[in-house]
Amino acid sequence: MIKLIEIKKAFKGQQVLDGINLHCRKGEITVLLGRSGGGKSVSLKHIIGLLKPDSGQVLIEDEDITKMDSVKINRVRKKFGMLFQDGALFDSMTVGENVGFPLKESRKYTRAEIEVKVRESLAEVGLYGIEQKMPSELSGGMRKRAALARSIVLRPSIILYDEPTTGLDPIMTDSINNLILQMQKNLGCTSFIISHDIEATFRIADQVAVLYRGKIIMAGKSDEVRNSDHPFIHAFIRGEEGEKFAEDN
Repeated sequence: MIKLIEIKKAFKGQQVLDGINLHCRKGEITVLLGRSGGGKSVSLKHIIGLLKPDSGQVLIEDEDITKMDSVKINRVRKKFGMLFQDGALFDSMTVGENVGFPLKESRKYTRAEIEVKVRESLAEVGLYGIEQKMPSELSGGMRKRAALARSIVLRPSIILYDEPTTGLDPIMTDSINNLILQMQKNLGCTSFIISHDIEATFRIADQVAVLYRGKIIMAGKSDEVRNSDHPFIHAFIRGEEGEKFAEDN
């Protein structure tokens, strides 16, 4: 579904991605782990076409988006839903207006159809009946759920998650992770997640990829990564990096 092939990207002479290779299979959840500032968000932005690589290919269902103009990329982006780290809800809109925004922008639906789809999406994330509330009236977990409802309202085949559980308590973190699994099951979608949550990663991921020094140093099943003898992976998943990896900061 998603293929990153020898992706290289530098900013002001600093190599952030140095030949990334990663395949995300259809209908599976891939979680990308790595240090803060190590290139995870840069990788995600390449997948959705917000950045173009210095070299390499980004294939979405075998279409190379690195060679597309803006019109063609926008067509491919219709396959995506995106859950941003902070939810990115519009504060001046009601929850219903936020969730219905992608439908309104598509100009394919009547007001009545939008209202039905908004209610359905909110119900799927456990927020039925809050269409008239403002984002400021919601808790952090509810904002994440509302943002997830917006990301699925067009029934995407791919959902991208940017640190979906950052800032949430353990109970709400578990709730959001259960929703991610539920969305995969209900929609049959392919999910790509960047995360720091080691425990959740091993619970929900079909594939875990580890980014270090601009390369994917391992991609495999949770147990394979958990039992890796690579020194960085071993230290990272145990929170024991210490001075050995200090030069990466």
